[in-house]
Formats: sequence, C-alpha cells, structure tokens
Amino acid sequence: MQNVAQPYRSVLYIPGSKPRALEKAQSLPVDAIIFDLEDAVSPDEKATARALLAETLRATDYGPRKRIVRVNGGDTEWGAADLETFIDVAPDAILLPKVEDTAVIADLAARLKGETTIWAMMETPRGILNAAALAAAPKMEGFVMGTNDLAKDLGSRGRRAMLTSLQLSLLAARAEGLICVDGVYNAFKDEDGLRMECEEGRDMGFDGKTLIHPAQVAVANAVFGPSEEELDLARRQIAAYEQAKADGQGVAVVDGKIVENLHVETATRLLAKADAIKLLEGA
Repeated sequence: MQNVAQPYRSVLYIPGSKPRALEKAQSLPVDAIIFDLEDAVSPDEKATARALLAETLRATDYGPRKRIVRVNGGDTEWGAADLETFIDVAPDAILLPKVEDTAVIADLAARLKGETTIWAMMETPRGILNAAALAAAPKMEGFVMGTNDLAKDLGSRGRRAMLTSLQLSLLAARAEGLICVDGVYNAFKDEDGLRMECEEGRDMGFDGKTLIHPAQVAVANAVFGPSEEELDLARRQIAAYEQAKADGQGVAVVDGKIVENLHVETATRLLAKADAIKLLEGA
C-alpha cells in the first residue's frame, strides 16, 4: 500500500552524469529524486555516468528524499550493466523505462536486495493498455507518467489527448495501492502553465509532478501540498463526525455538507500527509 509517510509532491529528474547537479540535489526541497541514466545522459557518457552515480549514492546522504534510479532499458547495450550495478547499490527504487509486460518486472524483483522497490515508466501505448497487470507485479511501488514519449508514440498534441492514458494508469495504480506521479511540464520558465497543469494533475488524483528543473519545485510543492483551508476543513470534519457518533448519529454536517465515514478517512489521510511534509521539511 501507498506509504503516507513519504510525500511525492515534487519528483525531480537529475542527470546521473553531472557531478554539480548530484551535489546540488542534496539541498533541494524535493520529495524525491530520479537519478537519470537514460534520456538525460548521452550514449558516450553512459558508462561514466553509471560509475559516478553508483559512487555518489554509496557516499552521499540525500536525507529523507526518495532515491530513485532510472536505468536504461534492457534492450539497450547499457541496461544489463545498469541493473547489475544498482541492484548492488540498492537505492530506494529502480525505475524501469518503457515497461510493457510483467516479465521484466518479475525478473528484477527476484534479484533485488534489501528494501529496494520497482517503479515503472508508463510511456508507451502497450504499457498503458497493460497498466493493471504491471501495477499488480511483484515489488511494484510506483508509476511515473512519461508523457513526452507517450505523445510521440500516439502522434498526439496537447494534454487533452493523453487524458485516457493518464486515467488508466492512475486507476491501475490506485487499485494496487501504488504511488502515481504525473508527467513533466517542458516549459520550465512558464510558472503559470506549470501551476495550471499541476492543479489539473492534483485534481485527477496524482500524488505529485515529475520536474525537469529546480525552478519548478516550489510550484509543485505548493499545489500538491494541502492548503491551510483544506487542513482546517479536515479537522472540523473529523471533530464533527466524532461528535455525531457520540450523539448516536451516523453522519455529521459541516458547512452545509454531509460528512460520512468516507469523508473522515480522506480528512485523516490529508492530515497525515501534512504531518509527513512537516517532518520532511524539518529534516
């Protein structure tokens, strides 16, 4: 099941080949880092990046930030060595690109050490159509929407064309209690556009947003974190429902709206998320 003790509001891609970026990531207010060996690293840097990232993760404390390594695909000349290296390093999770069937997940799950889990990039039509099976595979913990690759394969333009793919992946993830984070927003200097897309992803139900630049972190953290108004309402809903139960009633009313047990469960999760964010930011 999803771990409420770990927020995923902001999930930042960091190139595994850039020492300065790897160092800077230690101080960024992100919830999770995807250390990327795939798209962000050129072919002639792949082997060097692998060695650099392995050494960095063994020696560097990234605090409470989730450490996710995106390896190259198994159909590439670098994929096998990436897996062999990072199975040994044992980061928090290994992120597999362009996942389409459960066989590759089962194979990796059988080889993992310690508490390392598996995440899957949902970025191909076949992967989206197989989302339910992928979510139920062993050691699976999260989905990452790869909207750029998906748009390329679909031949589509615009966010609207991907709503079905986003929703199918989210449904599959939630059915199995997985984390699910939205795709990137490419125009990293467009703060208004980023905020709008974050709000849309939040309202759809995503846990957070994958990001391509540190300048995007503040917006993602703000949008995917609970507001003071939401927290106040959650506290009042819980209090009103507890009072209703004490009075022998099955429902309560807050701000003119019915509050049932399902609303209390949502309110409780929201407060737990806020507490987790405070702990992470304090750390």
